[in-house]
Amino acid sequence: MDRQSSACLPGFGEWNAGGDIVKILLVDDQPLLLMGFRLILEGEPDFEIVGEAVDGAQAVQLAATLQPDVVLMDVRMPVLDGIEATRQIIASGSAARVIILTTFDLDEYAFAGLQAGASAFLLKNAAPADLVQAVRVVFSGEAVVAPRVTQRLLENFVRNTPAAPLSDGSEMGLTAREVEVVRALAEGLSNAEIATRFYLSEATVKTHVRRILTKLDLRDRVQVVVWAYESGVVVPGSE
Repeated sequence: MDRQSSACLPGFGEWNAGGDIVKILLVDDQPLLLMGFRLILEGEPDFEIVGEAVDGAQAVQLAATLQPDVVLMDVRMPVLDGIEATRQIIASGSAARVIILTTFDLDEYAFAGLQAGASAFLLKNAAPADLVQAVRVVFSGEAVVAPRVTQRLLENFVRNTPAAPLSDGSEMGLTAREVEVVRALAEGLSNAEIATRFYLSEATVKTHVRRILTKLDLRDRVQVVVWAYESGVVVPGSE
């Protein structure tokens, strides 16, 4: 699928293997889009739309009271924009994972959303199947959504910011192997692909990822990728 049709591709890893109901909060100031998202997502037996918000302030309030698993967050909204709303939801300690909704895949707001703590971004004109898969993958926490597109987005905006000094990650207590895993995550590799590259078991890779998240105090793999570029562990154009 080309990048014009969707910036969100199914990732890797298992999603919702336990059959849990995924609680979703929809946030957009356009009623037709809210209706469209609801119609698509309500068709899934394990999805439940727990609320709708028309601005960022309402989204923050509903995220606190409804405790959704996934928030679909528009960027440009009145009262409070989606970036600041995302930042406040994450800062509150909410377990919700945020998907930023944007109109084109190199949108500076999508990058700002990732910096604010969002787990992924999705084009508003994505195919219904891609929207469903995005929610499942983000809920699972096992995959970077649209890793190749996320990588392109990050490289595009990191190039326009002051370059971070090269780092081997040791200042954050990362081992050499963990740095290799971080760089592989930045390439968009799955646990299985990382295991193959480094001749490890998938269980060992998962352990490395968990330790990396703990040491860096980050929520998910996308945030590891953002950190890797901002810290200089990965530089634009590096393999």
